[in-house]
Amino acid sequence: MQHSKHRAWGGLMLGALGVVYGDIGTSPLYALREAVRAAGGVGSDEARILGALSLIFWALLLVVTIKYVLFIMRADHGGEGGIMALLALALEKITPQSPLRAPLLVMGLAGTALFYGDGMITPAISVLSAVEGLEVATPLLKPVVVPITLLVLVGLFAFQHLGTARVGRLFGPVLLVWFLVIGLTGLLAILERPEVLRALDPAWGARWLIDHPTVAMPVLGGVFLAVTGGEALYADMGHFGRAPIRLVWLTLVLPMLLLNYFGQGALLLADPQALTHPFFHLVPEWGRLPMVILAAAATVIASQAVISGAFSATSQAMRLGFLPRMSVVHTSARHAGQIYLPAINRLLMIGVLLLVVIFRSSEHLAAAYGIAVTGTMVATSLLAFGVVLPDLWRLPKPLARLPLVLFLGVDLAFLAANSLKILDGGWFPLAMGLMILILMHVWQWGREQSRRAIQAEEIPLEPFLGQFEREPPPRVDGVAVYLAARPDTVPHALLQNLRHNWVLHEHVIILTLVNAPLPRIPEAGRIQLTPLPLGVHKVSVAFGFMESPEIPAMLESCRFGDFRFDAREASFFLSRTRFVARERSQERANWRLGLFIALSRHMRGAASYFRIPHRNVVEMGLQIEL
Repeated sequence: MQHSKHRAWGGLMLGALGVVYGDIGTSPLYALREAVRAAGGVGSDEARILGALSLIFWALLLVVTIKYVLFIMRADHGGEGGIMALLALALEKITPQSPLRAPLLVMGLAGTALFYGDGMITPAISVLSAVEGLEVATPLLKPVVVPITLLVLVGLFAFQHLGTARVGRLFGPVLLVWFLVIGLTGLLAILERPEVLRALDPAWGARWLIDHPTVAMPVLGGVFLAVTGGEALYADMGHFGRAPIRLVWLTLVLPMLLLNYFGQGALLLADPQALTHPFFHLVPEWGRLPMVILAAAATVIASQAVISGAFSATSQAMRLGFLPRMSVVHTSARHAGQIYLPAINRLLMIGVLLLVVIFRSSEHLAAAYGIAVTGTMVATSLLAFGVVLPDLWRLPKPLARLPLVLFLGVDLAFLAANSLKILDGGWFPLAMGLMILILMHVWQWGREQSRRAIQAEEIPLEPFLGQFEREPPPRVDGVAVYLAARPDTVPHALLQNLRHNWVLHEHVIILTLVNAPLPRIPEAGRIQLTPLPLGVHKVSVAFGFMESPEIPAMLESCRFGDFRFDAREASFFLSRTRFVARERSQERANWRLGLFIALSRHMRGAASYFRIPHRNVVEMGLQIEL
């Protein structure tokens, strides 16, 4: 028993290593280089190097270790993490009438939208910086760096449909080798120049910022590159649990990262000319090509983690009603969270390839990197330390919110530093985030408008059934399932069927799907079944925003009393809703309405989304004027 428990823990830790830490684990490829470069020729080489190194050390300690690992990972929502889970948790802490509700909602959605910008830049800068190691191995290969990068990225996105289930077991061992190798190369350099350890003193970083205010912000922008990926620790908490992620960070990832950063610092103290690629110059000449291959593998894994995170964030946003339904492919029979969204994959691939073609080097891409991540981190700090954690700690509110002052101050300093990058490329992730935020706003607004329009035409269910008890329609054999927006109203598809065919099936199931603001719903409380007259059963099924409902399987688990539900024999009646603008709406030229109608026409059908066999589906047309 103890042996199997240890093996389970080992598997979780290895999995967490492979999925969670790929992004932050590949930051040594460029972070210290960009921080020192940002200092320019100001001050001595020693002051620039030790100052930047000290700032990186304390950023990893404060932002990742204390803020995320020790504090924010306590704010789990049914075991799940990530900014969408944090938003749902924060909204639970306040009343629906609270004036804070709208700002919190905007904050959470903005953080999610900015996450997509990170999802584009991370694969581009990570793979490009790894392939650039070819220049160090031999300058003759410089012209092929961009083409090879594009080829690797196209291959990465082309194989997304296979899912992480098939290759996930390879991720952990590769990242384990990566961290051990970068730690060892850093340690060897530190042993040659141990004076680099003086950078552990925070005075080096503080003194540099105070003495050189003209370059303080650019340096902080470079330093921030070392903590990008910290959000993944929290976002992937539901996959592996809080304890394995914390243990891997404290015992392996953090020590190896620090050894490599300090090793690069020691190398730069000995040879400032190595600043072109200090990471690869740490490696002996004979080992640079193998290190390029290892770095490329590590960056592909880092990219995979961010892309999978974008799939998960999109799925959660769809469940919570902020994005239209899209095709979701489940790539694992055992792990519900392993999904693939073809539309998001295509959009990400186009964005990533454009970034590589436009910026053409990791140095130029670094100018665009950071602004989106800092925006997400600011939103996380405000939600966690401003709303969620003070309630969990049960301390006086002024005392409980003291950490907010510290961590929000650090986040805002990094945000200000990265805002200098807007004109140099930071506009790209901000533009992408703004576009996605507008789409989420328009979709939520449109759903509310359509809900009101549909409600205006709804008929109460019980009086409707009472009328048919007095004048029963002709009955036909079989089971009919009708999806209803609300459990106490008559589904539009049922009205349409009666209007055209004037028959009622022997067994009728009126099914209502409830999107709960929880990650997952316990099986015991998922389904509510209410028998009604005329062989009608009202069924309500709840599912969380981390779940993918499979309606036929859920109904087959219900006990209907006088009959057994068989999805293969049932008919599912669905409304095919078409939204059109009223004449006065067209006169107002409401851009939101036009965009919502356009989005709704490209929305995935309910049959595919809820995994209903198409051969059993009957669609009834419904036109709603908005």
